[in-house]
Amino acid sequence: MRRLLVVTAALAVVLAAGVVERAHSLDEERAAMIAELRTVSTAADEAAQRGDYLRGAIDIAEQDVADRAAVLAVRPAFVAGIAALTAAFDRAAGKVDTTADRASALSAQQAVLAERVDPVVVTNATATIHAMTAKIDGDISTWQAVQQARRGPGGPAWSSSGPDGYARVRAALDHVGGSGVGLYESASCAGGSAAACANSNGYIKYRADIVTWNADRLNWAMAHELAHIYQFQVWGALTSSAAYQSMFGGDPEFLANCMAVVRGFPGSVGCSGDQQAWASGIWVGAVQ
Repeated sequence: MRRLLVVTAALAVVLAAGVVERAHSLDEERAAMIAELRTVSTAADEAAQRGDYLRGAIDIAEQDVADRAAVLAVRPAFVAGIAALTAAFDRAAGKVDTTADRASALSAQQAVLAERVDPVVVTNATATIHAMTAKIDGDISTWQAVQQARRGPGGPAWSSSGPDGYARVRAALDHVGGSGVGLYESASCAGGSAAACANSNGYIKYRADIVTWNADRLNWAMAHELAHIYQFQVWGALTSSAAYQSMFGGDPEFLANCMAVVRGFPGSVGCSGDQQAWASGIWVGAVQ
């Protein structure tokens, strides 16, 4: 009987140990399951966050694409406006100072090139370019009206050379220092054999074909004729000067060439240093 009790007690101990071990195992499994659930939950949260981020990024990208498309849609009008303005600049050459307008156009171009979001920036720049083009065309019309009003003794300022040809000769005369001297087209210089000539009444006439001369030759021609204008202002003293007779042979054409050299516009005839020094006095009304 006693032995049976011992066996029973031992069996109870074994069973109790098994129950404890099983309970411990269940606790570990439950803890592992909870940890796994937490991992899954964390992963789900992270996935949701990534999804939200991706949706936000997609929305931003789509908006960016839409903004860029809106800007690109209005750019062709700006490009066309720049082309028209460039043509206006070409028409204004020799007639109107477009330095400030060119700087403004460059600023507008830079603003348009930098803009990626707001199409209003581009449309405003386009309106500015159109306004500049209209202004320059208006300035050109005003210039042409003024030049036509400055009629030479023989008629209008130009005929066959046209306003652009006249503008080129006018610019050359202004460049050599003759901005206040009248200019008009005429084929009457030396019966048409001379390309240009100066009148004692203060005008310079030019033959239409000189508008095709290169810049250096045209500048020299205007400096030469301007020299004659200054010669006329001291004509009496000049023709009475012994130095003029000895140094230039009494030739006003030779003297005009040397005077042009002094102004920095040499022709095909050379002048000595002494001749240049003497000729320079005529520019300031001094006859030695």
